[in-house]
Amino acid sequence: MAKYAALTVRKLKPGSYEEWRAAWEGDPDNWPEGVHAYILRNLNDPDEIIAFGMTERSIDELRAEIGEEQQERNEAMAPHIESIGADGLYEVIDEVTK
Repeated sequence: MAKYAALTVRKLKPGSYEEWRAAWEGDPDNWPEGVHAYILRNLNDPDEIIAFGMTERSIDELRAEIGEEQQERNEAMAPHIESIGADGLYEVIDEVTK
């Protein structure tokens, strides 16, 4: 089965991480099973955040779940975001392990 990742790079407004984080998660009861999400902070710029989640569900299931709830989360996060870089749904095409 294919793996997919939702990924976004955001520059947060200074000091707004906690508020953004709560808005990013939304209602934890609405998170689909099998998602593993990560939030990364740039060591040189603590206001630059990368958030991504990995899943092995079908792309149709993933797109169906993103809909309205994601729009609500985006609206809740917006006041805490200065700018958005990469932002999309990606298919894992290669995995390197050692």
